[in-house]
Order: sequence, then C-alpha cells, then structure tokens
Amino acid sequence: MADISTKPYIIRAIYEWCSDSGLTPYLAVAVDSQTRVPMEFVKDGEIVLNLSLSATNNLTMGNDAIQFSARFSGASRELYVPVKAVIGIFSRENGQGMFFPKEPEGVKEIVGVVADVDAQQKPASKVEDKLPQKPVVKKSHLKLIK
Repeated sequence: MADISTKPYIIRAIYEWCSDSGLTPYLAVAVDSQTRVPMEFVKDGEIVLNLSLSATNNLTMGNDAIQFSARFSGASRELYVPVKAVIGIFSRENGQGMFFPKEPEGVKEIVGVVADVDAQQKPASKVEDKLPQKPVVKKSHLKLIK
C-alpha cells in the first residue's frame, strides 16, 4: 500500500489553528509549472498568499491541491496550488506554523514564467548540482507593520 502524505493534513490543521486563534494564515508557495498564481507577484520563484476568510473566496483545501479565488490589485483571480508546491503555512502575526522542504519537480527548474518551463529544461546533472544538500529554511520576507 502506498504511503499517504501527512502534508495536506498538517496544512489544514495549521490553517484551522490560525483561524480558531484569530490569526491570519499565510501560505508560502514555490511556484512550479502546475501552480496557477498571479506571476507578477512571484519573487525568486516563490509567493506568499493570505488564506484568511476575508481574503479568499471558495477556499478548497484538498489532499492534492489548494484552490480559491482572491483579489489582486482589485481584480479577482482563480488560484491553484498543488500541495507539493507548498513550502510553509504560518501565522502572519507571530510567524508560528510549519515549513516544508521544497520538493523538486523532476529535472525542471522553477522559472518565472509558467509557459517557458519546458523550454528551460537542463540536463539532470546540472539541476542536481543546484539542489541544496540540506533543506534550507528561509525566514519570511514579510514585515509586521503596526
């Protein structure tokens, strides 16, 4: 029997904890070829999304993907985030949550434009050289403004 990943369950649990505690759940995502997010807000191949009830509409957190619509610069957008692309879920207010190691997407590199992923393939040896030996936990680039 195949192992079932605990990652989607942990994501939902931290989301529930944030919501129950009156905190704002944020989702950190490593953008890959299957991720559908506003590319103009992606920085260094990553994006951080606000998952609060007031920021999302029709939020669905499944075992394979997280889907919802949200407003960016006043325009409603449909977002699709595969669970494998999630690198963290945490509270905006105190930073508590859970971070996961990035899951490589085969030999494809994460690029800024989704349509160019297939054109940007590199030989496996070059990609393996770029992968970190140990998982690197990045600190959030968000600043708390009061």
